[in-house]
Amino acid sequence: MRRSLADDILAGKLLPGTRLDERLLAAQWGMSRTPVREALKQLAVTGLVENHPHRGVFVACIDSDHVREMFELAAELEASCARLAALRMNAEERRQLEAMHVASMEAVSRGQSDRYDSFNLEFHAAIFRGCHNKQMEEATLTMRGRVAPFRRAQFKLPIRISASFEEHQNIVAAILKGDADAAASSMRSHISESFQASERYRDTVQPTP
Repeated sequence: MRRSLADDILAGKLLPGTRLDERLLAAQWGMSRTPVREALKQLAVTGLVENHPHRGVFVACIDSDHVREMFELAAELEASCARLAALRMNAEERRQLEAMHVASMEAVSRGQSDRYDSFNLEFHAAIFRGCHNKQMEEATLTMRGRVAPFRRAQFKLPIRISASFEEHQNIVAAILKGDADAAASSMRSHISESFQASERYRDTVQPTP
């Protein structure tokens, strides 16, 4: 439900100011109000909705500066993970990362955005684990959750999947070589490109005044 709501907001299907009623959403999705309330709280962290005391939860006007700042933080955290992964991943972890990347090629060639998004999540998670720093991994995963709706939206752009794959290739090559600086730089650039693509997608679906 949270993912569907986020996708609808970013696609312009739920316009700013739309009230999201817990009771109606619970009935629509066939669940209790508790998971609905939790989903709305998580969406509020992303900046997609706003909670107004005594009034309810409403779709927010997306603040581009807020989104940019989230991506900037995500980029620095993920670059740090990539840097350490290049130094600390063992041979089996490097092999698995490369195999995962190669396996995602089929989704790219078939233009399967949802399937590629799943590969993308696993790819990045493998690098977070590969840094062998639990505190950094947890902090990065938390930040990843905040930008997840925007990062998923980028794959609605036809050319973004193949571009993302090429960016992943640069990251993999650096990690396999043990080049920490190149791994960090490639990851930082990759997250920056993800932000730009997300912004382009939102520009294409903005409702006409």
